[in-house]
Amino acid sequence: MRPCHGKLFFLAGFVLCVLMLTSWHASKSENLPLQLHLVYERLLRAEQRGEVLSQELLKVLGHLQNGSITQNNLTISNSSAILEERVIRHMLASQPNAFIYLPHLKEHKNSLKPIVHLGQRRTGVSLVLGVPTVYRQKQSYLVNTLQSLLYDLSTAERKDIVIVVFVAETNATFVNAVVQSVQTNLPNAVSSGLIEVISPSPHFYPDFRNLKETFGDPKERVRWRTKQNLDYSFLMLYAQFKGTYYLQLEDDIVAKQGFFESMKKYIELVLSEEWLFLEFSQLGFIGKLFRSSDLPMIVEFILMFHKDKPIDWLLDHILWVKVCNPEKDSKHCSDEKARLKRSYKPSLFQHVGLHSSLPGKIQNLKDKNFGNQVLYKGHNNNPSAEISSNLEKYQSHSLERAYNGEDFFWGLTPKRGDYILFTFSKPQAIKGYLFRSGTIETNGDRFYNTTVEVLPTNNSVKEKVERGELTCCKPSSDGFVEIDSFKNGVAEGEVNGGLEEIAAMRLLVHSDSDVWVLLSEIFIKV
Repeated sequence: MRPCHGKLFFLAGFVLCVLMLTSWHASKSENLPLQLHLVYERLLRAEQRGEVLSQELLKVLGHLQNGSITQNNLTISNSSAILEERVIRHMLASQPNAFIYLPHLKEHKNSLKPIVHLGQRRTGVSLVLGVPTVYRQKQSYLVNTLQSLLYDLSTAERKDIVIVVFVAETNATFVNAVVQSVQTNLPNAVSSGLIEVISPSPHFYPDFRNLKETFGDPKERVRWRTKQNLDYSFLMLYAQFKGTYYLQLEDDIVAKQGFFESMKKYIELVLSEEWLFLEFSQLGFIGKLFRSSDLPMIVEFILMFHKDKPIDWLLDHILWVKVCNPEKDSKHCSDEKARLKRSYKPSLFQHVGLHSSLPGKIQNLKDKNFGNQVLYKGHNNNPSAEISSNLEKYQSHSLERAYNGEDFFWGLTPKRGDYILFTFSKPQAIKGYLFRSGTIETNGDRFYNTTVEVLPTNNSVKEKVERGELTCCKPSSDGFVEIDSFKNGVAEGEVNGGLEEIAAMRLLVHSDSDVWVLLSEIFIKV
């Protein structure tokens, strides 16, 4: 029995007591249904908090999940080893019956234990995003997908999620290449624990050579979909103890700006209602959100039929088993299934990959409910300023419109010495700034090796900077003071009050770029 079941019995008894205590004066209270609804919602939230507490109590599971971390080369004492062995036994006993459906695992019982290449053991978050990735002959979309997911997350949101990248291959060369790519392109997300990268044991996958061909699919496609079912299962088993909700994604998608905030609001809206999963994309298995407490049941169902049907068909069959009455018509079945799967529109995730992981397969899958992506975030309260630049704009995407919050700026390939200058109509006590380059779709069009600089009006301030008395910054050229530089396409921070009033700000490019630049957000806080 899982730890939270005791809580459920307690909560059920508590609800019964509430009903008994309130029923005698029900006729006097017009708001009783609302009160009961609020009690139910609080109890449901308490259950979910209980899940998180259970996860915290099982933090020692980190030894199980991360014992094979390749970077830290951890060692444990004999007492810790004994404790880990106990945790392994508890964990495997509480897992779905994987050894029944994957009997080859009996020879390697630790094969459900992932190899964790990158990660900080983050647990207790609201949302776990699962991103399986495999070798593709033509093109990898993984880094672009991760950059899209991270694009406009706030600081608080970055602390409340974890993205688990599952490299679903046993080829060490490929696995190491993916690990290196993620580490190189997203170092801050890795070091903070926002992104984890795992791979399976070399003994996890069974022999796929003797699979039965079904539904007219050739052997290679049957193998592909069977392995995919096992990949999803492995990832879900790892993720179930890390957060309250689990979101299934793919490695070739793009996210809509503000997706996390939109999801949180929708979850709150349906929190007290009955559902098995929420759909944030209409395509296949993309964007399906589950309560983590439901994952063991879902995984067991997938493993039971992993050789028989594709994952999206199996998910539909779970709904059928749960609510469809064989004695009633198909419309009744459809209506009942709709209660357990709620679809959010517009979709928050779009499929962008052209080349499937199945060799030779081209898939032009597009979610028609995704709509148009917003490619900029406008601020119309920037201080009045004259804007100049030697960057050539593309079409109508001008700096003036971007500064006024009406569009994004798109400039042709930056060269060393190129700049964007904001000269304020009157000196300003600037408090902070945010310059975001690239968009959620064209994330490569960023500022690289580019600094943020300010021009103080007080000459004594410039002299302090030159003498090193203001550690916030260093001297640049033309009287400007360097206060920051772009990192992963973004420059964001506060302006030291010691700089006093500022006459101008500029972005200065220090090396030639190979790509265009797109400035999707300009915010100067006064």
